Amino acid sequence: MKRINLCVGVLGWLAFVTVATQCVAARPQTAAAQGAAAPSQSPATQGATQPQTPASQNAAAKPQTAAVVQPKVITLEGNLEADDLIRVEVDHLAEWSATNNPAKLVPYLNGLAIRGNYPQEIHASQNHLHFHLRITAQNKKAWVDLLGAPEGIRRPVAVTVGLEDQSPFDTAYDDTNKRPLTVISPWYGVIALIIVLATLAQFLWLARTTSIIREPGPKVAGKLRPYSLGRTQMAFWFFLIYASYVVIWLITDALDTITASLLGLMGISAGTALSEALIDSSRNTAQANKLQDLTAEKQTLEQTIPELQSQIASIDAKDSLTPEDQMNRDTLNKQLQDNRTRLAQVIQQIQPLAVAGAPEASMGFLRDILCDENGYSFHRFQIFAWTIVLGIIFVSSVYNGLTMPEFSTTLLGLMGISSGTYIGFKFPEQQ
Repeated sequence: MKRINLCVGVLGWLAFVTVATQCVAARPQTAAAQGAAAPSQSPATQGATQPQTPASQNAAAKPQTAAVVQPKVITLEGNLEADDLIRVEVDHLAEWSATNNPAKLVPYLNGLAIRGNYPQEIHASQNHLHFHLRITAQNKKAWVDLLGAPEGIRRPVAVTVGLEDQSPFDTAYDDTNKRPLTVISPWYGVIALIIVLATLAQFLWLARTTSIIREPGPKVAGKLRPYSLGRTQMAFWFFLIYASYVVIWLITDALDTITASLLGLMGISAGTALSEALIDSSRNTAQANKLQDLTAEKQTLEQTIPELQSQIASIDAKDSLTPEDQMNRDTLNKQLQDNRTRLAQVIQQIQPLAVAGAPEASMGFLRDILCDENGYSFHRFQIFAWTIVLGIIFVSSVYNGLTMPEFSTTLLGLMGISSGTYIGFKFPEQQ
């Protein structure tokens, strides 16, 4: 019985080994058979078993195409302001930099490329860039569009980066999520405003209480002299250029902003005021000298007439007159008559000179600069009107374009003609 059980166990173990050996040997043969069968198929068989259409070809090709990297601005650090530093984080910048040059990236503000404003530092592996925002001749027009015609000290703008003359990157700071662009630094703006307003207030106080823009001369019955058109025009252009220079410097940090035409305009206004002062001075000097001469002559005549009368009286007092006495008396009578006639003429000449030489009191700002001795005059109104028109053009250019205007030679010539006409009429006006 034991022998039978032993034989059955040995036969079972042999059967298990045989089956396992056959399974292991069958696997490589199956793979080889499959590999050999594939190339043995004919083109007709392949076409019949696996038809390939354009749609199936595109479907098979899609998994093999690499995904296009789309960079996107996701973070912005720093203050958006000219001459300041910002840090821009760009998603997928490292992948994009593998096939592109990040050194050619520039900021885009409200869709405007800040040309030539390339990164100051590039950290492509960390996906961020550093920019130093600068206003240069290359990108000045874009900055003027961004900063011109300000409505406050800040203006919201969309921010991104990109290559020049290409579409910028996508950004988290688009039109629905704008960042504030500082137009004027608050601290510098407040300080500059205080300085300009303090200067203007001081000038207005001096204009009302002193002769800084008035005709020279002493006060009349406690009132100041009239305002001078030439001096007022010179002060007008001075404050316009002064305030505009400060504003442009605050916004653009530019220092060389005064144009050649402005120098010509300031020269015209200064020449007008100087010519007016010379005419007034020469008029006053001539009148003073003439009045002084006539007054001295009057005093001499007033002293001579009593002496002549006394000499005539002494001759008449004689009991008998010789022919010589009669001749002397006739001569003295003629001298007395001539002196009296001359004294009357001198007194008549002194009266208008005394009235003309008397200082005039102010009648109000507009009347002082628009009126002469005959009332309102057109030549004064002409120079006043053109000064206001050019002043409006000046302010508009500074506000919208952040630059001093470049007046043409025609406009400067027109202003010069107006000033020359005023000076020309000033001569007979002072006579």
